[in-house]
Amino acid sequence: MPGAIHPGYGFLAENADFAERVEQSGFVFIGPSAETIRLMGDKISAISHMQKAEVPCLPGSDGVLPNDNRAVIEMASRIGYPVIIKASAGGGGKGMRVVHTEAALINAWRLTRNEALAAFGDDSVYMERYLEHPRHVGVQILADHYGNVIHLGDRDCSMQRGHQKILEEAPAPGIDPETRSRMWECCTRPAAEWVTEVPARLNSSTRTVSFSLSR
Repeated sequence: MPGAIHPGYGFLAENADFAERVEQSGFVFIGPSAETIRLMGDKISAISHMQKAEVPCLPGSDGVLPNDNRAVIEMASRIGYPVIIKASAGGGGKGMRVVHTEAALINAWRLTRNEALAAFGDDSVYMERYLEHPRHVGVQILADHYGNVIHLGDRDCSMQRGHQKILEEAPAPGIDPETRSRMWECCTRPAAEWVTEVPARLNSSTRTVSFSLSR
């Protein structure tokens, strides 16, 4: 009799309802808890949680962009161009637009909202600074319901097409020891806090924390 279910990769791995059904059926879901998936599925909530755990985040709107042209323009000016507008409920490279000038901002904002509503049923979008040609580095972590959290190293996921990963390299090359150590510590700290907050709901938990590194 199997005691655990691994969802593989893809949409089931990000489906909070599926994770919840697995847990309710008495199996261990090898992945984040349903509550964690829901929290991280909302990008604005995810950023807020990381900021509370003192994980470095890109400068951004720190919330949903208001339905106000002037406020959106002022926000972009404060953050500094180029900026990227993203769907809060987004994923898979959908609902994202890079804006380099104020002249293109409002149209990009409206198009992103419409795309987010059509794809995710939610037109909430946010804004953050856009890094030109960044490195994408992911750190895998593993937690149990006793509060133990470890990292499993890092990997470079920069080779992408349409915001979808093509090839990953582990460990990520060309990162100095101090930066690598800071990344690992940043990953395990918020995970430990989340395990402590909801230990009964986590069971065994794997997840990935992603970083954008300027070259």
